[in-house]
Parts: sequence; structure tokens; C-alpha cells
Amino acid sequence: MRRNAVVAALLAGCFSFVLATQASAQDKSERPAASPTPAQIVALDECDPATFNAAIGPDFCKNVALGFSTTFSDLFAKAAAGTPDPGWDFEPDVVHVKKGTPLLVVDQGGEPHTFTEVEKFGGGFIEPLNAGEPTVPECAGGFKNVAVAKTRILQGSQLQVTGLSKGEHHFECCIHPWMRVTVEVK
Repeated sequence: MRRNAVVAALLAGCFSFVLATQASAQDKSERPAASPTPAQIVALDECDPATFNAAIGPDFCKNVALGFSTTFSDLFAKAAAGTPDPGWDFEPDVVHVKKGTPLLVVDQGGEPHTFTEVEKFGGGFIEPLNAGEPTVPECAGGFKNVAVAKTRILQGSQLQVTGLSKGEHHFECCIHPWMRVTVEVK
């Protein structure tokens, strides 16, 4: 009798082990795949706090970079001359990602930007910064356009872009339209 109890206990243990192994394998197959690591894009600018805040309002420009800065009037003068300030930029300029990879856009500059998807690159909603290019339809209306407002990134904040289809996507800042990125989704 004791031998039967030992055999029954061993069989029960083996049965429990088989069930646990099957459940573990099933759990692994049903778990969603780990989310892909986001591709990071950084928004940069070199706004001069004294001149930008005098022109636009207190605390608009919160640039903490030392040494290099562009005055408010120089930004407009360079854009009007067709040589926009290269210190205002998205880095990198071209991004290659697999479908499903989110973009994480971080504003490390001193002022707000937008990261707006456009069909074709062109001008933004502040005409004097467009270097003669017409405003693209996606930027028209500025922040009154909810689609543009949703793409605004404040200093020190970030924006996540998900769900990009395969193919080439163009993003620009609707304020500083020379800030551009092409995203290739494979």
C-alpha cells in the first residue's frame, strides 16, 4: 500500500511538472513581444535668452548653452537671406527604422518647436522665417490648427510618434521650417 502511495505521488509530481511546463510555454507564446527601443531625435536651438525674452516674453527662451547663441533679430535676418541658422536643427537629419519602432523627439533647445509630419518640406507658419518658401498645408494656421498644436514640444520635454507606415516620412518644425528630418520606415 505504501508503495502505491509513493507511485501515485511520483505520477502526480510528473503530471504537475508537465502541466507547469506547458503553461510556461503557452505564457511565453502569448506574451506580446518586447516593444522596440525608440529611435531618438533631438531638437536643438541656440536662442539668446536676453533678446528672445525681450521680444516674445519672459522665460520664452530658456537656453542654457554657453558661448554660442543667436539673437532674435539675427535669426530672422539669416532666414530672410536664405541662410537659416544651422544651430536650429533636428539631429539626425535622416533616420532609418523598422516598422513599429516609435520615434522619441526630445527638445534640448531653449525654446518650443514642433515635429510635424508634412507631405513635402516647405515653409512654416511664421512667414519671415520661411526664406521665401510657401507655408506647407500641414503648418497652416499655426497653433490654432489642432494637428500642429499636438506636435509642439516644449523645452526639456519630449514627443513620441508611433504607428508610422512603411515608406518615407518627412517631419519639420512649423516654426523654424529648416529644421527637417526624413524618416525611412522599412
